[in-house]
Amino acid sequence: MSKQPIYEGKAKQIFETEHQDELLVYFKDDATAFNGLKKGTIINKGVFNNKISTFFFKLLGENGIPHHLVKTISDREMLVKRLTIVPVEVVVRNIAAGSLAKRIGWEEGKKMPSTVVELYYKNDDLGDPLVNDYHIKAMGIATEEQVATMEKYALQINNILSDYLAAKKIELIDFKLEFGVYKGEIILGDEISPDTCRFWDSETHEKLDKDRFRRDLGNVEDAYKEVLYRLTGESL
Repeated sequence: MSKQPIYEGKAKQIFETEHQDELLVYFKDDATAFNGLKKGTIINKGVFNNKISTFFFKLLGENGIPHHLVKTISDREMLVKRLTIVPVEVVVRNIAAGSLAKRIGWEEGKKMPSTVVELYYKNDDLGDPLVNDYHIKAMGIATEEQVATMEKYALQINNILSDYLAAKKIELIDFKLEFGVYKGEIILGDEISPDTCRFWDSETHEKLDKDRFRRDLGNVEDAYKEVLYRLTGESL
């Protein structure tokens, strides 16, 4: 592993490894919101997100979704396949919340009559703007086949996670996915965690995700801890 990361984002550091086609991901406790305008720290967030992401990647792999996880190295580190990231974020929405609720004027918590899939251009300087297939084609940032594959996987992931989480009394409100190319194929990358998903308790509708940080709701660490406990039975 190199002494310096080759990339550092808002929530993770990426390191080279001795294998050219593998990278080491280190999960940080740093928390940001509103495109970095709000910053803070959530104690043990890196540990929670690493463990939760590992759990979800393994669950999805067992159900036929290709992903970048190779293995977990430590509480905060995972070894992953080196992807060429497609600069398109795929957001799947089951219930109106966040920016969608504001954009279409629906009350937060209203169930979507059908699942909504949105595409965003992954560009921090532009604030990750909402785009469609025509924009993506014009910019040349992904092929039509790649977009179709990402959307197909996103809907499959939604079904797998929604069904699994329902048994844990967690409602999957919406979530963000990132994909990359590995040996010519589109596979799932990044993370799946309370940072990238909206999880609500299915009975109380209590938020169990980063919205607790965004909205100053308090008990942020407890929310992440609760998700991990419901998924794995592990308590930190």
